Amino acid sequence: MSLLPTISDLVARARSDLRVGLPVVLQRDGLGLVVLACETAVDPRLSGLRALGPVVAAITGRRAETLKIRVYDGDIARIVMPDAAGARWLSELADPARDMGAPMRGPFREDRSGDASLHRLALDLAKSAQLLPAVAGVPVATWPEGLTVLPADLAAGDLAGHAPLTAVAAAHLPMALAGAGRLHIFRPDNAEIEHYVVEVGRPDRSNPVLARLHSACFTGDVLGSLKCDCGPQLHTALAEIGAAGEGVLLYLNQEGRGIGLANKIRAYALQDQGFDTVEANHRLGFEDDERDFRIGADLLRRMGFSAVRLMTNNPRKVDMMGSEGIDVVERVPLVTKSNRHNAHYLEVKRNKSGHLL
Repeated sequence: MSLLPTISDLVARARSDLRVGLPVVLQRDGLGLVVLACETAVDPRLSGLRALGPVVAAITGRRAETLKIRVYDGDIARIVMPDAAGARWLSELADPARDMGAPMRGPFREDRSGDASLHRLALDLAKSAQLLPAVAGVPVATWPEGLTVLPADLAAGDLAGHAPLTAVAAAHLPMALAGAGRLHIFRPDNAEIEHYVVEVGRPDRSNPVLARLHSACFTGDVLGSLKCDCGPQLHTALAEIGAAGEGVLLYLNQEGRGIGLANKIRAYALQDQGFDTVEANHRLGFEDDERDFRIGADLLRRMGFSAVRLMTNNPRKVDMMGSEGIDVVERVPLVTKSNRHNAHYLEVKRNKSGHLL
């Protein structure tokens, strides 16, 4: 086995570099784009980036819409960074925390020159690191030594793909709501967070299994937040699987619809300003839902299941399971009570996200 890093290793390293404020290089055909994440940029590193050439920032079309920046590159916008601007300018470009207090931003000068594909890839990389999707970059023919260098086409394939999962541990676990079961831990091979499967009873692999795909929600599952219905859905699903005597609950670590806990709390702060869930995600630069349900399909296959009775109110989960080769023979509604804190949240899920509530 080679001791050299694979493309997944390099992508994982690049994610870590961006999170601590280091630049990375995206390279194609001998040319490179040296990029910093706007969220973690600091002035000393920005000065080093400026020494390589004029800095151009890139944001998603969703964030550009909020800032009234014209989008010339399809789904992203590139903005020339003013000479006098510093790291705070980049931070405020990325983070909507001060949008309402300082609504008159700009003027912005859009960059419409050349190919934007490396900037788009850099935004995908920032998203995968659970950072705000905004980067600052300089195109170069040569770059400083010691930086993580990603071959762009290979990195794009890695980011778009689904990392294989490996079973690493399993043990019996008695549970208050579901009764006797086993907890299985699966680890992706790209250094991202692990996912879990709760198996109740001894489900027959030849029959459709009662299954729930539950996305992690620290605030709802652990703290009992009343802003969402995640905690009640988790507990109801476990109780119903326990009452049935067998089934599986997949606990997918895709917090905040795939944007991470920090960004979810940023979205909560925007909701405090009057924006709904979808609007808050868009202002942050994300899509309505950034989750990857291919993980759930892979876990089901690795557990030996090919058909499910899926406990969900989300038709997208049904469609994704079908597209990934998992036969959804029945959608089982997951009914929980609402409260005065999450009534509007549930209304948005129904009217904007198409949930069957």
